[in-house]
Amino acid sequence: MIARHPSIAAALAAVVLTGTASAAGFTHVPAANPKSPGLITATVLSPELRQAPVAEGALPVENPNAFVSHYGFDADGPLVPAFGSNVEASKSEPDKNTYLVLRNLRGADAAYDYGTHFLYQGHETGVGGYLTRINLDADGAHRVTVLASSDVSGAALPLIDGSTWYPWSAKLLFTAEGNGSTTGGVWQATPDFPSQVVPLLGVLGRGGYEGVQADSQGNLWLVEDIGGTTVGGAKVPNSFLYRFIPKNRGDLTQGGRLQALQVTRLDGSGPITFQTASALTQDLRDLHTYGNSFRTTWITIHDTDVHGFAAFNANATAKAAGATPFKRPENAQFRPGSQFREYFFDETGDTSATSSANGDFGGYGGLLRLTQSSPGANTGTLALFYKGDIDHTGFDNVAFFDANRLIAVEDRGDTLHTQHNALDSAWLFDVRQNYANSVIQPTRILAQGRDPLATLDSGLLGSAGFQNEGDNEITGIHVSDGDASVEGLLGGRLPHPFHEGWRAFYTQQHGMNITWELLRADGDRRGDDD
Repeated sequence: MIARHPSIAAALAAVVLTGTASAAGFTHVPAANPKSPGLITATVLSPELRQAPVAEGALPVENPNAFVSHYGFDADGPLVPAFGSNVEASKSEPDKNTYLVLRNLRGADAAYDYGTHFLYQGHETGVGGYLTRINLDADGAHRVTVLASSDVSGAALPLIDGSTWYPWSAKLLFTAEGNGSTTGGVWQATPDFPSQVVPLLGVLGRGGYEGVQADSQGNLWLVEDIGGTTVGGAKVPNSFLYRFIPKNRGDLTQGGRLQALQVTRLDGSGPITFQTASALTQDLRDLHTYGNSFRTTWITIHDTDVHGFAAFNANATAKAAGATPFKRPENAQFRPGSQFREYFFDETGDTSATSSANGDFGGYGGLLRLTQSSPGANTGTLALFYKGDIDHTGFDNVAFFDANRLIAVEDRGDTLHTQHNALDSAWLFDVRQNYANSVIQPTRILAQGRDPLATLDSGLLGSAGFQNEGDNEITGIHVSDGDASVEGLLGGRLPHPFHEGWRAFYTQQHGMNITWELLRADGDRRGDDD
């Protein structure tokens, strides 16, 4: 029998003030790690937590191919550049994590038992797109399986950002950011080896899709991340929220209706729509002001019964239909226990300390809450939950740990790291709190460090011909018990801290590309099951 590790799940504490510990025992990490040239920095966790690697860049994949050699590394160069050189392998950057408990899965070695616990990822950069499965019960030689690098037609896969499990069709869904016209979209994939991958470009269109989740009715919710044009020192919002209503939940290739979210102005005079002239409009100020509540409507922008199955530009179609753009949403999740009626999504923002939108227009990003009477309702309300600032910004991935506590992790990027002399952090928010009172702040549970290769890459960044990123980034925060049934949908049930197989993962992108499991510092594994 193979023991399942616990996650940090709902034991994460209520929001606390800087330097204090919560009643549940999770201590605020007082500061982010500084960005220091040439300095290798350890990640700092709340002392009640620890982390253990489940896969890292030095680990060869079990079935290498022409462009994949090691986990997180492509086969186009050395893992470490020679002295005096900046030539190294492209980092593939494993992204969003999806954890599943499944039986009787195969791998590249037909004689090997791969166990039952698996972590799936797409890869965000590098030579080419591909899917990997971390076999959590396997030995080192069988730890990482490359599931696919092409679809069923033989077409190469794109670089992948988001992922989720869709239980009605028993398929994984992977998203690719893009420009909407020629790149981006959603692909479905079987979880076994070799994975059968099918594009859904004629169903969901091309867009800058990243975060993807399913609700209890089988609808897909997607958030888009396409950076806008800089006008007046700030980026114009250029990304939309989408909901897809399938005709047949058992087979998404049969089509359905794609909708985009439209937000009505605060004064009720009409919808907030895409603008080209300014990123400093009154509508943007209103959206990023505490206490404001906006009426929302889902508008259908594409219906396969009407428009057919040709690939289309979802971003352009949403603009033409009068949907409301946001400042780079990257991830979202339903609040557990809300019956899929509360949906929290982040905005990454402009990731620059010099953006003219930083004060009141969403330049530092934030967290928003969409509330509806049911997941299939056509109307709802939208409100700002947390307004980002220089110390809490660049939110990239989110995950709920229980009914009331949400983790948001940062992707500030090297520019903002330098401007603010701070690497990324993971923050714990209590969704019952009113953060308009600046005295109340979220709890930092993780201050990201910088591993040796990321430190080296940070020094090489900007040199001629260098293709990789610099500092480490936090991504793929994920809490799940791995239940692959409809009842196991994220947001469908309350996570149980350290019980019943709930586990938590995140990926320290760039550098060594390490994927970690978060655990209790005391090693307690109460209620572990097979």
